[in-house]
Parts: sequence; structure tokens; C-alpha cells
Amino acid sequence: MSDRDEPATPAPGRPRSRTRSRTRSRPETTAPAPAARALSRFGAVLRSPARPGEPLFAQAPKAWQRMLPYAVVAVFVVTLVPVTITVLTNDYRAGGGWAGALGVAQTVPLLLAVTRPLPAWALVLGADAVGALVLLRADAVAGHSWPWPPMTIVGYLVLMICLGLRESVRTLVGVWLATGAVGTVLGFFEPGGVTNTVGLLFVLSGAFLAVTGSLRGIGDAQQRIAEQESISDAERARRTLLEERARIARELHDVVAHHMSVITVQADSAPYRLPGMAEPVREEFAAIAASARESLGEMRRLLTVLRGDRDNGGNGEAQAAGGGELAPQPGIGRIPQLVEATVRAGQPVELSLAAGAEKAAPPAVDLSVYRIVQEALANVVRHAPGARTRVSVTYDEREVLVLVVNGPAAGEAPALESSGGTGHGLVGMRERVRLTGGTLDAGPLPDGGFRVAARLSLDAPTEEAS
Repeated sequence: MSDRDEPATPAPGRPRSRTRSRTRSRPETTAPAPAARALSRFGAVLRSPARPGEPLFAQAPKAWQRMLPYAVVAVFVVTLVPVTITVLTNDYRAGGGWAGALGVAQTVPLLLAVTRPLPAWALVLGADAVGALVLLRADAVAGHSWPWPPMTIVGYLVLMICLGLRESVRTLVGVWLATGAVGTVLGFFEPGGVTNTVGLLFVLSGAFLAVTGSLRGIGDAQQRIAEQESISDAERARRTLLEERARIARELHDVVAHHMSVITVQADSAPYRLPGMAEPVREEFAAIAASARESLGEMRRLLTVLRGDRDNGGNGEAQAAGGGELAPQPGIGRIPQLVEATVRAGQPVELSLAAGAEKAAPPAVDLSVYRIVQEALANVVRHAPGARTRVSVTYDEREVLVLVVNGPAAGEAPALESSGGTGHGLVGMRERVRLTGGTLDAGPLPDGGFRVAARLSLDAPTEEAS
């Protein structure tokens, strides 16, 4: 090795030092994650709106979260009751009886704020106003806060939090204005030498109501968005199902129309093919032909309704769509061509097709088998490109068995449902299987692949299955 190449080779100790530095720095980036997740979950609980009659955090997923409002309010009540009595007795020189009554009346209703914050607010505000009037006659009110002592302000702000997380914006504005109005009225009786706290409580209560009301508004908005998304998903699924049923009905029209046309031709040509036919028999064949033609007309009118949305796009699109409908409907006999086209697209597919299956299946089953295989292969191409796939179509005297199995994709595992393409994935398969009175078993395999197994009855579907 030359001297020019030596600097390009790192010293033996350097890679290990870099590895150790990366190992030491990794916990610094991942350590805050649990705390951040816990804080995010608590924020979601805090924003969850409570229904009328429910306590705060009633929708929380854990029991300790549902009990948290009771515990917090209980701590404030247990703390504020003795503090209020002590301050009113020692600092304001109020009577012991008045101090005890006001300490209980101003703090104990906070326990009701967890479930009924509005009645609790009315009780607390009334008790606070009475307490302000009582302090007018206290011996040492001068030099202290009036009409709202510090303990009253703390308890009132706790009540504002409960109100903001529960009530509507209109109610919160009314509570805030009522607080200011009561303070303003009491201001006319203000004794000399006191620290007026009317403005302080008015500003703080407004700030607390604004913050907690905003949190509740965010929760309401998120809940409405979630409800709209669920409604949209349900409507999308319903629309997908209806579109697939209409698509199946359009395809089956060609099958039924063919048989009705055969009946019409046979009934019209019967007098010429069978000479010497009696007149009542001729009239019966004529009636059969007329009924068949009338049925064909009704089916065409029904098909016009089913194609209405597509034909509204313009005459050119309607003609193109109509031209496509004139082609014969595919069946089991065209599955080899479908597989060959999939193989040419780069998807390895093996086909096992029982001889005579296309002749054994009635037209509805014949078309359904082809569409199921077509949709299954389309899903493989979309969700598991490059995965080896096996297609098997067998039959006996009672049913046709369709089996499409693919291995795991080269990248991610295949999805369960198709959201694109001409069909609608498993929804369309289920509808086609139900049409023929069969069953569908579709789901992922343990190794990451996917299997679609459909059994279609060769007998006419029962009324219950239809």
C-alpha cells in the first residue's frame, strides 16, 4: 500500500470510538419519548368534552385518569377549608362562627364542580358575596384584600377551570360578566384602607375561562372531525357496495338478455319450423315471444337507469361506454388469456384450470369466476408485485372452487383491500359470491402472503341466498 493510500484507512480505534459515541447519544433522543407520549395522552384526555351529566374526564381510558378531577378538587377543599377559617379569624378578626360557615360555604361546593360546575359556581359566588358583606363588619379588614380574599380567589379559579372544560362559550361569557357585575356592585360598599381585588379576579377568571374554553373547543372540533370521518367512511363503503352491485347487474344483463333473445327467436320461428301447428299453439308461442320482448324492454330501461351516472358525462363517453357493453362478457374460458397478460406484465403466475369448467358453469357463475380471478390478480399486482401466485379453478357436480394464493411481496406485506382499479376488491368478490349462493374465504397467510378461496354453487341460488 502506498503512502497516499494510508490516510484513507482509519485508525483501528476510531470506528469503535464513533460507535461508542453513537451508543451514548441514542438514549438522549429516545428518553423523552415516553414522557412526551404520556403528556400527549393526558392532553387528549383534557380536551375530551364531557357530555351533560358526566363528570370531567369521564371518557378517559384509565381509571386513575377518571378519578383525577375528584382527587384534585378534594385536595383543594381539604386545604382551603382550614386556611379560610384561620385567615378570617386571625387576620380579618371575623367571628369564629362566621369564619367557619364561610370556610365551608365557599369551598365545599367545589366538590360539586366535577359533575355540576354551573350550580357549584352559583353557590360559590353567592357565598363569596355574602363573605364580602360579612367582612365589612370585621374588626381588621383594613390593610387586607377585599371583597375577594386570597383563599376565595384560589377556590374561584379552580371553579373556573371546571367550568371552562365543561360549559359552552356562551355560558362562560355569562359567568365572566356575572363575576364582574357582582364585584362592581360590591365596589360601591368598599371600606377604606383595603386592597380592592375586583379587577384581579375579573382578569384572572377571564384568562382561566379563555384557556380552558379553548381546550374544550379544540376537543369539540376534533370530535366533530372524527364523527364526520366515520360518517364519510360509512358512506364511502355504502357507495362502493352499491356501485359494485350496479356493475354486476350491468354485466348480468347481457347474460339474461341473451337467453331472453333465444326464447324470442325460438317462439317466433316455431310455426315455421314445425308446420301443421294448431292455431291455439301458434297463439301460445306468439304470446311467449311477446312476453320475452316485453321483458327485454324492461331490462333495457333498468340498464339505462344503472348506466345513468356514467352516460351523463357526454355523448362521446356514452357511446364509448355503450360500445364496450356490446362486447361479450368474459368467462372461465378466458382465464388463460388473463393469466398470460398478467405474466407479460412481470407477475409470475401459475394456472391450474380443470378441463370443461367453462361448460359446466352456468352464465352467472362463469362470469363471476372470471371477475374474481381478475380482481385477485389485480390486487396481487398492486399490493404484492413480484410475488409468486397460483391460480386454481376446479369443479364438481355441485360447485366451482376458485383458489388464488400469492406469497409475500418483495417489500411490504400485501394489503387486505383494494382501493383502486375498476373493481372494489373484496367487496366485489363477496357480492359476486353471494349472487351465486356461494362462500368466500379471504385473508392473510402466516408467511405474509394472501389467499382468496371462493366456492360458487352450480345450482340455482336459493331465495334466502338471493
